Amino acid sequence: MKRFIYVFIIAFLFIFISVSSIQDVFAQEKKFREPDVLYEPSPQHVVELMLKLANVHKGDIVYDLGCGDGRIVIMAVKLFGATGVGIDIDPIRIEESRQNAGKAGVMNRVTFRNEDLFVADIHEATVVTLFLSQSVNLKLRPKLLRELKPGARVVSYYWDMADWKPDKQIESDDDPIYLWTIPAKKAVRKWLEPCPRSQLFWGEIPDFPLSHP
Repeated sequence: MKRFIYVFIIAFLFIFISVSSIQDVFAQEKKFREPDVLYEPSPQHVVELMLKLANVHKGDIVYDLGCGDGRIVIMAVKLFGATGVGIDIDPIRIEESRQNAGKAGVMNRVTFRNEDLFVADIHEATVVTLFLSQSVNLKLRPKLLRELKPGARVVSYYWDMADWKPDKQIESDDDPIYLWTIPAKKAVRKWLEPCPRSQLFWGEIPDFPLSHP
């Protein structure tokens, strides 16, 4: 009888642990929504132009939101002497980024985080890089203005931020690259207001955003 009770307890614990583990797996799988944009890496020459436009240098902390294969933060570290943080909602992209950083020999200077860019902590960034879509840029804009310190730079390939005009703009193969500098907090309020649809790139939020690096 005691043996039966002992076996029953062991079996119950095994089932409980197994169910809990399965629930954890499903919870992990459901942790994030689908990526906001399709994956398409930025050309390497565009990455270099983005970092030069933002005047990235030693001491900067470069955050790439939607980091893809990690190429922007890897170049920021390797060529410009910065520290890099890549954030992506897709765990496959994060694993690829870490592998690429290992191959480039910069793992001690970069961090890749499997997080939602809308909730990730970005307050320490001195430079933020983007290749998302205009609709995502506009949803992200209040977060950038609230969390980044005055003087931080934001650079976006191809997509602007509608009524928040860039401080500088260059082109690569006829495609624009935009630079903004986070203003003093007292000047931020008007950019936190919803953007009128009439000021968007096509007059409305596009349903087919380009992808991020």
